[in-house]
Amino acid sequence: MSSIAGSFEILTRANLYWEKMGNASRMEVRLVGVEAESTSSVGLFAIHPIHINDIGRVDLLIIPSILNNYENAILDNQELVTWIKKQHQDGAEVASICTGAFLLAATGLLDGKNCSTHWNAAADFRRMFPNINLQTDTLITVAPGIYTNGGAYSFLNLILFLVEKYFDRKTAILCSKVFQIEIDRNSQSPFSIFQTQKSHGDTVIDKAQTYIEENLTERISFEALASKLAISRRNFERRFVKATGNTPVEYLQRVKVEAAKRTLEEGRKTIFEAMSEVGYSDDKAFREVFKKITGLSPLDYKSKYNREGISTR
Repeated sequence: MSSIAGSFEILTRANLYWEKMGNASRMEVRLVGVEAESTSSVGLFAIHPIHINDIGRVDLLIIPSILNNYENAILDNQELVTWIKKQHQDGAEVASICTGAFLLAATGLLDGKNCSTHWNAAADFRRMFPNINLQTDTLITVAPGIYTNGGAYSFLNLILFLVEKYFDRKTAILCSKVFQIEIDRNSQSPFSIFQTQKSHGDTVIDKAQTYIEENLTERISFEALASKLAISRRNFERRFVKATGNTPVEYLQRVKVEAAKRTLEEGRKTIFEAMSEVGYSDDKAFREVFKKITGLSPLDYKSKYNREGISTR
């Protein structure tokens, strides 16, 4: 509901400002769907869209986020999926908000293209749409006539992006000030929580993951770990990537950084202590890996998420 109401308010305000500046109206914002009424938030809110059969060709479609059961959502909305694809074929641009990317992906329009969605839905998205290049660290992806964005309220940044595209930079800045949205934010990495993917059913890789998670301070030899699990190193690498979406090295780095993030968020420990607790002795290497994964330096991350203040040593 927030993605629907927020998008409507910002785009409507942008058009009103555009008209106030002496320009002809550029946008008429409508809510469309396949039901006369739809409820949200356990029936607390209701929306009344225009039926898609009563709308002609449109210039821009924005797909809001959907609930967790993505397979059922797609099955229940085949009429809408077909309509979205037809509108795009007729020239409409299409944008998806958060998990709305699942509906957009179901049209086939994202095949072979980059896409973003909520980081928490990444595993399901990759499983359902292996032909789409999911960019979990990217806030907004852009392809010809197709736009996607990351999770939750980051949709505000996508709407500002569309305001700038359909109106101009000045109007986008006005909206960012009125609605107090940080403009030009381009990453959701600082907000993501690494999920240890263990629903893959590969018991050997599950054991490898557990070993990595329980030995963060140790120098892990993946050659030795593969031997311990009675598989070749090459087969180990292949199965690990297939099961988790990460190489063993990437997985180790992400688990270490996630543990370090919790230390920096929750306690009074220094960055050096957080680094040491996850097995890093090289300060430069830790900072580089941390920033690569979160988009922030350890110092900036602690400043952003720890109320207790900052200590670098």
